[in-house]
Amino acid sequence: MENKAYKNLYPQGLPEDVEPLVDGFFSELENHLLLPKRYSRAMMADFSAALFYYLNSGVPLEDALHRLDPAKLGGFFSRPPMLWYPLDSAAKVYPLSMKRNSMAVFRLSAYFKEDIVPEILQIALTFTIKRFPCFATTVKNGFFWHYLDAAKVRYSANPETERPCAPLKVSASGSQAFRVLYYGRRLSVEFFHILTDGSGGMVFLATLAAEYQRLMGFEIPCQWPVLNIDEAPPVSESANGFELAEPSATSKGFSDTPAVQMTGDLSAVKPYRIIHFEMNSETLRAAAKKRGASVTVYMLSLMFAATGFATDRRSGDVKIQVPVNLRKYYASETLRNFSMYCSVRLPLLNASDIEGNLPEIAAQLEKKSAKPVMNDMMNAAVSLVRSLRFIPLFVKRPVARAIYGFLGDSVFSNTLSNLGVVTFPEELAERVEKLDFVLGTAETNRASCAMVSFGDTAVFTVTKLTRDPTFEERLLFLMKAEGLDPAVKGSEPYES
Repeated sequence: MENKAYKNLYPQGLPEDVEPLVDGFFSELENHLLLPKRYSRAMMADFSAALFYYLNSGVPLEDALHRLDPAKLGGFFSRPPMLWYPLDSAAKVYPLSMKRNSMAVFRLSAYFKEDIVPEILQIALTFTIKRFPCFATTVKNGFFWHYLDAAKVRYSANPETERPCAPLKVSASGSQAFRVLYYGRRLSVEFFHILTDGSGGMVFLATLAAEYQRLMGFEIPCQWPVLNIDEAPPVSESANGFELAEPSATSKGFSDTPAVQMTGDLSAVKPYRIIHFEMNSETLRAAAKKRGASVTVYMLSLMFAATGFATDRRSGDVKIQVPVNLRKYYASETLRNFSMYCSVRLPLLNASDIEGNLPEIAAQLEKKSAKPVMNDMMNAAVSLVRSLRFIPLFVKRPVARAIYGFLGDSVFSNTLSNLGVVTFPEELAERVEKLDFVLGTAETNRASCAMVSFGDTAVFTVTKLTRDPTFEERLLFLMKAEGLDPAVKGSEPYES
């Protein structure tokens, strides 16, 4: 141990009776960190800072050292990075679709009832990441495809300073394809969609949140979606779910005709603004039930009406993209991306008829998200990957764009990604006030929407790509008219 550097965090020095115990702890920690020196030093400092926090907070030394036990690192940071993962059939398209300052990023956040302690969150992430080896990776360029390469580095939890869902710098060697952020009581994880989808991301957030609360002294059981970080990750969690597609006579393509877009100049800053509509979950369910609709169908009807109000177009179709979690159709434990989408469309002239549109929206959603349709789309994705497999990566991007019509979001007017009702183990749920879900901006769509319900709070979030406030103002008007009485929160505009 280099000069026992951890002692620099203890201005008064360590009492003689505990110094051997602490020295032994850091010697054991050092044995678990066979990393490049810059990472090992930083992680030793992380543990020093956490121990210093505990001692200043009155936590007994023995308890503090037990919580920080280096054995919880396993051999993750003491073994060389050997694993690599080919991208799943859908994720292969995300790097190809990236433009400058634009990439498929989404955010999941948990709001605790007390401010986050950064020193403890950092240790929670260090302990948790070993359970998610396919996330502990960096994006690399192969000759034919991008792939995920294991990266044994210090994965960092950082204060939030940028706008939500800002592009990740994945091109740098060893760069993370996700980021962990904190601000006040909010813990956020932002993922490059190449790693996972909303369902897999929620498992990571829940597991990280649970480990943080354990380190804060609370007993949190390992119940879904909280994984046991001391268990070896099964291979099934990193599997390519698209390989489960059943053979079909047709492979439904992705191309479509352009959709009506909301008007308003596109902002140079992406996103321009994030707006959260917080509602009582039971009030929302009751309003949907009164209309004879599911919550998703009900919210889609409000979105169609608000979209129709926010465009100067007078003809064409309004189309809303709805991601579909394929795990409900296929027995898969994968934590990687395993979702497709369907498109619900209405003529612009009919978009404002909320009650009249509900049966049509419900019928389209049921039909277009059915397993046979999703299976055809999965086969289309697999077929596309197969057709491009021998094309060098440097020429694959324009070819993929020509074939893969859905890469352009001009075929949609908006998106609604609804994670539904999320439940945590009771002991963790007691420490969490609410969740929210934020989609990164698209290229053309002026807004993208996401939703998640937790406890008695449902949060509907709008990510804006334009200064024009018509869509969200109309949405708020409709929500109030429906008796939802939402609390409106979110960011101020992000200016360039």
